[in-house]
Amino acid sequence: MRLSQVLRNYSKLPKNYANFPDRYVRKQTAFVEWKSPPLPQYQPRTIRWRKRALYGLERSWSQEFQTVNAPNIPLPTVYVEPIKHFYIFRGDRVEVLVGRDKGKHGIVNYVVTERNWVCVEGLHLKYKTESKSHDYPGMMVSTERPLLVPRDVALVDPSDHKPTKIEWRFDEEGNKVRVSVRTGRIIPIPVLAEETRDFKTRETYLEQIKDTKADDMKKTTFIPKVRTFEMDVMEEMHIKEDRIPYNMFWY
Repeated sequence: MRLSQVLRNYSKLPKNYANFPDRYVRKQTAFVEWKSPPLPQYQPRTIRWRKRALYGLERSWSQEFQTVNAPNIPLPTVYVEPIKHFYIFRGDRVEVLVGRDKGKHGIVNYVVTERNWVCVEGLHLKYKTESKSHDYPGMMVSTERPLLVPRDVALVDPSDHKPTKIEWRFDEEGNKVRVSVRTGRIIPIPVLAEETRDFKTRETYLEQIKDTKADDMKKTTFIPKVRTFEMDVMEEMHIKEDRIPYNMFWY
């Protein structure tokens, strides 16, 4: 089992699909202007640049995100409709409601909950010519543009493959599930929602040759003892202490 997969289990930021612990993500997105030195004679004080940030398609811990949200760059005002419980995840099948791809179905491969954005694989593309020169016509590169939820996309009900609105409800076991308003069927959350960009889930990941086995991680390899490191070495090397200490008086 890889260490990054273990760290992913401790992360509480599924919306960012982070492969890093929460403390690292918070450190990268803190935007701290001044912080008091970590010394006992200073009181802990922190001055931040701003309370809000402009979220886009960049990861919140990436250098591109830090450049866009630099303190000397003014941020535009973006109004986002608050969605208390975001209901579209990576791996969901959705239908595009606007643009040239209106009516087509696709799989969501990127989610930005801060802007209510989703990117659909192979749909709503933006084309750009790169590496163009006087003797080379260049090559066309396509990227998925974000679609706004719920205006531009609708979740597809897997029972009849038609778009539908959903509601969050609780099943008999107390689990929170998505239910189609039109058919009343439960729409399960896809497995891709639990995966990161680099690592799979425990169910889909296959152990490699250099990975530590899961059974080996459960073994107890250290037993605490009331002795020093030198005593453990002497016991391991079968060394007996034959020296006799001389009398010492502490007065």
